[in-house]
Amino acid sequence: MASLWRLSALCGAQGGRALFLRIPVVRPAQVSAFLQDQPDPGWCRTQHIHLSPNHYFLKKYMDSSHQKRTTFSKRERLPCIAPLLTTVEEMPQMVSARVRGHFPKWLSGYLLRTGPGKFEFGKDKYNHWFDGMALLHQFRMEKGTVTYRSKFLQSDTYKANSVNDRIVISEFGTLALPDPCKNVFERFMSKFELPAITDNTNVNYVRYKGDYYVSTETNFMNKVDIKTLEKTEKVDWSKFIAVNGATAHPHYDPDGTAYNMGNSYGPHGSCYNVIRVPPEKVDLGETIHGAQVICSIVSAERMKPSYYHSFGMTRNYIIFIEQPLKMNLWKIVTSRIRGKAFSDGISWEPQYNTRFHVVDKHTGQLLPGMYYSKPFVTFHQINAFEDQGCVVIDMCCQDDGRNLEVYQLQNLRKAGEGLDQVYNSVGRSFPRRFVLPLHVSLNDPEGENLSPLSYSSASAVKQADGKIWCSYESLHPEDLEEEGGIEFPQINYGQFSGKKYCFFYGCGFRHLVGDSLIKVDVVNKTLTIWREDGFYPSEPVFVPAPGTSEEDGGVILSVVITPDQNEKNFLLVLDAKNFEELGRAEVPVQMPYGFHGTFVTI
Repeated sequence: MASLWRLSALCGAQGGRALFLRIPVVRPAQVSAFLQDQPDPGWCRTQHIHLSPNHYFLKKYMDSSHQKRTTFSKRERLPCIAPLLTTVEEMPQMVSARVRGHFPKWLSGYLLRTGPGKFEFGKDKYNHWFDGMALLHQFRMEKGTVTYRSKFLQSDTYKANSVNDRIVISEFGTLALPDPCKNVFERFMSKFELPAITDNTNVNYVRYKGDYYVSTETNFMNKVDIKTLEKTEKVDWSKFIAVNGATAHPHYDPDGTAYNMGNSYGPHGSCYNVIRVPPEKVDLGETIHGAQVICSIVSAERMKPSYYHSFGMTRNYIIFIEQPLKMNLWKIVTSRIRGKAFSDGISWEPQYNTRFHVVDKHTGQLLPGMYYSKPFVTFHQINAFEDQGCVVIDMCCQDDGRNLEVYQLQNLRKAGEGLDQVYNSVGRSFPRRFVLPLHVSLNDPEGENLSPLSYSSASAVKQADGKIWCSYESLHPEDLEEEGGIEFPQINYGQFSGKKYCFFYGCGFRHLVGDSLIKVDVVNKTLTIWREDGFYPSEPVFVPAPGTSEEDGGVILSVVITPDQNEKNFLLVLDAKNFEELGRAEVPVQMPYGFHGTFVTI
């Protein structure tokens, strides 16, 4: 759910109570009946619910019942969240947080987050949530104490808009209008000028060669001093390699080597490029020097490449998903002439299937296997690993790719029935597993499942034309449907990225923004949930405890905000193993709902 801004770069240079649930497959009515008999757990206590264990039965791959289309119960009387999506003031001076409960003494470092925080300049207003100016957040934890500060990223876009007191650089969903001080002819001719590309990097913190950058999906990143939140340098991907941008979700090898994906557009069509950035600097002044494109994948449609927000990586392979969320390059290039925002050039085209591409990240070779599935959209991969000659990839998937238009600010700021209608029109995201057998030969039988993995009902069936048809396994109990699905997935990345794993963490979406934190056990298919009525948690970040090798040995950090002016926003810390609340650090500062972040140890 972040900016789709890479596509624009082609125009430039190259009061409730805290609730804790451990839920097997059990009906909501059972949970409600049980809760009625329980005492109020108080502000920092959690309530454990132990019900009969979930029994998981493998289904034969030919049984498609595990892929039935999900139906959702409609939600009514949703609370208005407009205050979470409005302009706030920055807080550059460090503020001490009031800690309730406790933060572990070993938890020492910065939680860094970014997201949109300013939605207008003068009389000009942004149309889309993804367009707001980047606001950088820093929570500093040391010896049980917590401080907070925030600063607007001093991007060239922010500065230009501020000086002119209007929106002068277009964003994903907002077209910058011509200067009203120009005459009619000048304003007309300005429509034919190449638009400036935004460097409003409001999506995520990324790391290259030990330095931290804030990134979106254009060709620009901004290097940031994580101690002061000051921008120190603007970096242009296209000055180093022939790409028009890169995702805000790179992957990292244990030695620090970074991998990413970026598009390129040329007279012979569009390509998806696998990028590798070396782990260390040769010179202190380096940024992404030494970056290489190690593989280019030709788009299935020359002028309509697929949009993608992230990709998968195992120890040896990059997995790229080419999905039927299309970017019409002609519409995007002519958007200014047509008086339309860049977002007008994106369309959901489910007549196309989704395709998986697998690249050997050591050699840069694209594997010959042709893997397809029914159309779906994924924004965030959960994890991927190799097992028994297969690549296993887990993702948060949606069956409807028309959600982007829903995140117009006018929709998010609605109240009453209008808000309910917007929410009930949105597709939900659920965790799914696909299995891609790597060594498919001409002699393999057609019509049979080629996956040897007995623990997964995901199938890969060879067809007469040699293509491999992939059907997914759902990684969740039905109860996740009542939680509105899940997004912003995170794992114990340092120890389990690219490896077989058991747990991931994310936000439940019973509203248009996350309203719960969920731990998913993908092996036993159970949920553990943290929720507090009237509060909206951000992406959970896992921090491992020192000296432990347990996958969930550590804590979860999440920034929790509320539209209620009588309540305080806070940084929440949960025990990752049992999801019990350890403490919260309250700050008397208004914060908008953001996107992504990272934890950096001091």
